[in-house]
Amino acid sequence: MTLVRTLATDDSAEPLVSPVSSYNEWDPLEEIIVGRLEGSRIPANHPVVSCNVPPWAARMQGLAAGRRYPRLLVERAQRELDAFVGLLESLGVTVRRPDAVDHGRRFGTPDWSSRGFCNTCPRDSMLVIGDEIIETPMAWPCRYFETHSYRAVLKDYFRRGARWTAAPRPQLTEDLFEEDFRVPGPDEPMRYILTEFEPVFDAADFVRAGRDLFVTRSNVTNRMGIEWLRRHLGPGYRIHEIESRCRTPMHIDTTFVPLAPGKVLVNPEYVDVDRLPGILDSWDVLIAPEPTPIRDPLLKLTSMCGRWLSMNVLMVDERRVIAERHHTEMLRALERWGFEPIPCDLLHYAPFGGSFHCATLDVRRRGALESYFD
Repeated sequence: MTLVRTLATDDSAEPLVSPVSSYNEWDPLEEIIVGRLEGSRIPANHPVVSCNVPPWAARMQGLAAGRRYPRLLVERAQRELDAFVGLLESLGVTVRRPDAVDHGRRFGTPDWSSRGFCNTCPRDSMLVIGDEIIETPMAWPCRYFETHSYRAVLKDYFRRGARWTAAPRPQLTEDLFEEDFRVPGPDEPMRYILTEFEPVFDAADFVRAGRDLFVTRSNVTNRMGIEWLRRHLGPGYRIHEIESRCRTPMHIDTTFVPLAPGKVLVNPEYVDVDRLPGILDSWDVLIAPEPTPIRDPLLKLTSMCGRWLSMNVLMVDERRVIAERHHTEMLRALERWGFEPIPCDLLHYAPFGGSFHCATLDVRRRGALESYFD
């Protein structure tokens, strides 16, 4: 669906065709934003950061918080990122990029100060619903101004007809975080570091299937954040919560990934398929295979992501899917399920927060708003 608006002038109304139009995860991809590595800093030390990353990475992060990433890590990731961008362009996809900025500059509010992190993962800070881009109220203080590096792109989209919204900017005071939070054990009731002091959410805790969105509550997305988006979108959309058994939940795209109409990929470690929302009863639930182990000692030590990053794929259309070359079992499974996997390298992006889905924000897909459920 191409959305057309008019821009009033003194003499006439000029028709505008929004360059932003994306309702799901699988319509034919036409334009995308890909993150950058330049200027990246190890995230500033804060309980909401350390509780969300693997314990070994949290220890290193605490010691090196605010410093530049080692050159070796950046160079390896940059080579793979450049090849990924080249692959997207070879598939006819328009690629937009944020500005390169120095994330080492200190900033703050009257209540706290921090250095930045990076702009490697546009999927976290912006959510595209139709012709609207929503800047999200993220819970990591070091990401407070992250969308500023995308402002040139956002202003261009707005001038050309897109809607541009920012959720209420959070205060991020101590009231938002549970004091002395401890990650729950495997047999303990689930708990989260976030209180309900104010709405916060990362866009990467949501995935889209037309008029239906799916979300996981996590250590960066609270119930108030989910409710804010539900009210903002209004009665034309429904939001369904996916229960996660992960003890440190953060972002749905390694837990529950819609691949095409009627097909969803799920993480067998985090998801009890018998407790999925009933609306999914008519869909094929595809169980992700065991991830291929990572042998690289440095990558195992520095990755900010869990082992299920093998699920972090990017759909080019309903059949073609970009997936990590290293995860051979995932590639074979996608073929068995009727997809056409396109192997690509992005394994060394993990120290910066993700893989193909995390590293991108699909801005325009060729398709209309539909309902894919009875």
